Amino acid sequence: MRRSLLLWQCMLLAGFLLSNPVPDLRAQSPYDVGDRSQLFVDRVLVRETNRVWFTQHQGKKHPENPVLKPDRPWEGSLAYVYGDVIYDQQERIFKMWYLAGGEAEGETEYFDHKTITCYATSQDGIHWEKPEVGALASKNGQPHNGVGTFKLPSVRKDVDEADPKQRYKMICFSWDDGVPNYRTMVSPDGLKWSPKSKTPISPAADVITGFWDPRRKMYVAFPKIQRPWRGFTRRLFSTITSQDFTHWTKPVSSWETDRRDDAGSLARIEQVRPLLDRPDDPKVMHTDFYGIGVYAAESCTIGFPWIFTINNKNRYGTNQEGPQEVQLAVSRDLFHWERPFRTPIIEIGQDLSTWDCAYQTTAAHAIRVGDEIRLYYGGMNFTHGAPAAYQAEIAGKSTGRGTRYGAAIGLVTWPLDRFVSVDAPAEGGVLTTVPIRFSGKRLVINAATKPEGRIVVALCDAAGRRLPGYPLSRPFTGDALRHTVSFGPTADVSALAGRAVSLKFHLTSGSLFSFAFRQTAEK
Repeated sequence: MRRSLLLWQCMLLAGFLLSNPVPDLRAQSPYDVGDRSQLFVDRVLVRETNRVWFTQHQGKKHPENPVLKPDRPWEGSLAYVYGDVIYDQQERIFKMWYLAGGEAEGETEYFDHKTITCYATSQDGIHWEKPEVGALASKNGQPHNGVGTFKLPSVRKDVDEADPKQRYKMICFSWDDGVPNYRTMVSPDGLKWSPKSKTPISPAADVITGFWDPRRKMYVAFPKIQRPWRGFTRRLFSTITSQDFTHWTKPVSSWETDRRDDAGSLARIEQVRPLLDRPDDPKVMHTDFYGIGVYAAESCTIGFPWIFTINNKNRYGTNQEGPQEVQLAVSRDLFHWERPFRTPIIEIGQDLSTWDCAYQTTAAHAIRVGDEIRLYYGGMNFTHGAPAAYQAEIAGKSTGRGTRYGAAIGLVTWPLDRFVSVDAPAEGGVLTTVPIRFSGKRLVINAATKPEGRIVVALCDAAGRRLPGYPLSRPFTGDALRHTVSFGPTADVSALAGRAVSLKFHLTSGSLFSFAFRQTAEK
């Protein structure tokens, strides 16, 4: 049966890929930055640097983590974000769809399914309630908050949808028809869901995430499609898009692990060594992607890939053992992703007594709340192949699931745009951009300095030569998400809009996170 399923997947994948055009990934020069905030997670806009470095900033874990734990009889021993979180602007409330369960089939009094997707709400995104409004029929007739047997729901509330029955839209994974299926669903309230797609939207494995891209005005999804790659059958991801939530493009492979990932495998394994259930097998050791979370920034898409590091087959030989961490990625076209750091963007493995020390997932997308970026994540203190991941007892002996080992949901945050900084020492450093073209009126920077530090900006031509008539900017000191840069007596640079220019940032004991050319209103 397994061979037949793999053959079916390969045939379906072949059909999807044959007529699939490769997207145009070219960039024009000068690079058009418009009035959008430009981050330094990638180096697209960096032409030259001198005595500066780039620093990745881990998300700050909330002091009340985990913010959601399994504490209802139908939730079993595990609760984690194999789902999504949105902020409902109309109702002024946070809404979460998460996965709960972990018990054997038919073990709970409520459901025969091992795991179910549940629903929670919160006024502040920290303290969560589990309203017993579940749409699933329970075996014992008791109320609950389970809304589906689908998994990995990526949810959008579409306030512009004319049909109220399709107000909520979901991309998800389902196995209800006996084969792995990536599908779309719709709902009037986020609780009662019905199928939207008539056929699979992509060849399937078992993980898919997606989001609404507000800048491109389209839906984007990342389906896992396993295939041979660099000596192993690996968990890799593609990109598919849709303008109308009905017709989807063919998948383009966009997330492929590389030599650098595999070379770093042992470092990630070693940091959780005491928790691993199996010794290393060098013939098996490698790195896969397991899922993709994102944040839609103004000028790029930030990715939060789940990095699964395999050290061996698990004890039962049907799956694999190893830890999982969340890293940072960035793309300006949704198909080509850069990952310059390859270290956890959410801390993992430093203290092996913590609830999230060994295995992490993320919500399908991070959300902006004021000037804060919030990413909800699932954490476990056991690894992918640990006995506790599969059953509560082995030969009558407890595996520790539900007592020593468990899964819950936490929150990490960043100040707006502060994922990566450009840093310089007290001796000073310089970063020069590539030629750019902008459409705003004033230059705004997101930056911070030490007490003795400062940041000065020079307006230059495309070759990096100072522009006549524009003196060096007034020095910036302090800490600001939005600082308007003044050049002499004025901050108005609209006379340069549409021209090819470059920026030269002189930093002394300072950190630069982003820049933007804005109109009068600040974002």
